Amino acid sequence: MSRVTRFAVKLSALVTFGILFFIIGYILVKGIPYLKPSMFEFEYTTENVSMFPSIVTTIMIVGLTLLIATPIGVFTGFYLVEYAKKGSKLVELIRIATETLSGIPSIVYGLFGMLFFVIRLQFQYSLLAGTLTVSIMVLPLIIRSTEEALLSVGNGLREGSFALGAGKLRTIFKVVLPVAMPGILSGVILAIGRVVGETAALMYTLGTATKITDSLFSSGRTLALHMYILSSEGMHVNEAYATGVILVIIVLLLNGLSTYLGNKLTKGR
Repeated sequence: MSRVTRFAVKLSALVTFGILFFIIGYILVKGIPYLKPSMFEFEYTTENVSMFPSIVTTIMIVGLTLLIATPIGVFTGFYLVEYAKKGSKLVELIRIATETLSGIPSIVYGLFGMLFFVIRLQFQYSLLAGTLTVSIMVLPLIIRSTEEALLSVGNGLREGSFALGAGKLRTIFKVVLPVAMPGILSGVILAIGRVVGETAALMYTLGTATKITDSLFSSGRTLALHMYILSSEGMHVNEAYATGVILVIIVLLLNGLSTYLGNKLTKGR
């Protein structure tokens, strides 16, 4: 590697980390002074602009989305790698569909969710409509991460398991899955991060109600949507920065959790 190439690589890394630290530092400096206990009260009012209902709704959205999208995405990835015939037109069709879905802007998902789930199926602005919409959004990410994780497993492990008399299903669960688990888990954690930071799709499907969502057919707002609404109204910009601090902390915790679990699973296999 030439000196020019090494310098370009180091400069790119420095710029990337510099931008990251600047964004995080700016949000922390602007938001921490305005964090108050009243912002974590059980009920939202125009005086306390509490983010607690939004935190609860965010947890519910993430949990339900994982419950729907993770099994479908992981099983689809296993089908593409372990069961589908090489060169199959169905496999190519699924891959084209996932790549296309992954490139669609989130606001288009929001419009689709509003027209189909909210209006056509008459779910109204609700937790169910928002969950189904973001589940479709993160599905390509989980499928691709599962597929890449499975493709990274050497065929020698599969052949060795078959040679010892293990069947297809036993080989997948006892040999392939433990090795591919860190990659699959990383994809799931990234999907969680996308759900946590989503606003456009949920604005058109979940709604913007300030109360804690108490059923699948009631409206609410996630933490990112809460922050967007506060900043767009122009009356609680400081509180929006404070909400951003909590959102950044949650994202950093999710990324740290992904790294920790991935390393732990890798060492434990």
